[in-house]
Amino acid sequence: MSNRWKITYADGSTNNIIADEDFCKKITSDGDTYEAIVPEPLHPDAVRPHAEHEARMWRNSQLEQTDRFVPLTDHPNHTAIIQYRSDLRNWPSTESFPSGTKPTLGS
Repeated sequence: MSNRWKITYADGSTNNIIADEDFCKKITSDGDTYEAIVPEPLHPDAVRPHAEHEARMWRNSQLEQTDRFVPLTDHPNHTAIIQYRSDLRNWPSTESFPSGTKPTLGS
């Protein structure tokens, strides 16, 4: 299996490589060592900016799709659409943002 490895040579110098362990065994000699570089797991907060961006993109598209109904005060769903738009604008300040329940029309 390929992995990232830190090679430490007998003189103290180091090199990071991507290889399988058999290759590391072949290139090291007396006094040289190798060890796997284990990546730090992603902290949940590291994923959040991407999720927030995606959620805002969805929210903005929903607002754009309902823009045309705002001036149509005689539209049968006008009140529900206005409430939906308000819920969309408020959604980023709720606990369900970005990965919780999205606002829905008529809820």
